[in-house]
Amino acid sequence: MDKSHVNQLVASIYQELLPSCQIESVDPHNPVKVYYLPEPWRLLGTGNYAAVVYHPDYPDQVIKIYAPGRPGFTDEVEVYHRLGSHSAFSECFYAKDNFLVLKRLYGITLYDSIHRGLRIPKQVIQDIDEALYYARSRGLNPHDIHGRNVMMHKGRGLVVDISDFLVQEPCLKWNHLKKAYYWLYLPFFYPLRLQVPYFALDIVRKTYRLVASLLYKKLRLTSAVGQKTPTEV
Repeated sequence: MDKSHVNQLVASIYQELLPSCQIESVDPHNPVKVYYLPEPWRLLGTGNYAAVVYHPDYPDQVIKIYAPGRPGFTDEVEVYHRLGSHSAFSECFYAKDNFLVLKRLYGITLYDSIHRGLRIPKQVIQDIDEALYYARSRGLNPHDIHGRNVMMHKGRGLVVDISDFLVQEPCLKWNHLKKAYYWLYLPFFYPLRLQVPYFALDIVRKTYRLVASLLYKKLRLTSAVGQKTPTEV
């Protein structure tokens, strides 16, 4: 990206966007709320930490703005620094004052693909696997990789959210998603192009989150008991 182009976009962010945009994190477990964006800025999406917006004059770049009080900005900057340039990831052009200017990734999430009955080819899964391997080779720990954080575009896989890649605890979400893809999606959903309503997908997502949370607590308790001395037990 041309440096003068970046400078023009950053100037617009400081002059037009930041002074009047209103973003709030109401619940840390749910997406942030965007109450107001000045014209002509457009909302692209929201996550639990931040909102992603863009300017029509700069369609290939997005601005990720962290909600006040939400952590993670410094860690995300570090992750992008380590990743550098890779086709399956976005790229950071500027980061300061709780916002990042990023390369825009085009595509549709796997979550939305299943809802719409779109076919997800194996190449998408293989691309994401390769991208996560690359991230590990850069000293990162891919974390919280699920259907809403990965996309496909023209038959290739992309990783959208890397904000938790410095979290050191293990995360099996991607492994579980892959198993569901090969054991359930390919034999049944793929050939028939079955469409799954959002309410059904949300039930699966919330059930998975609950079961995973309970299993994680059990593993932590088991580990803690195992570390006690015989007299403590």
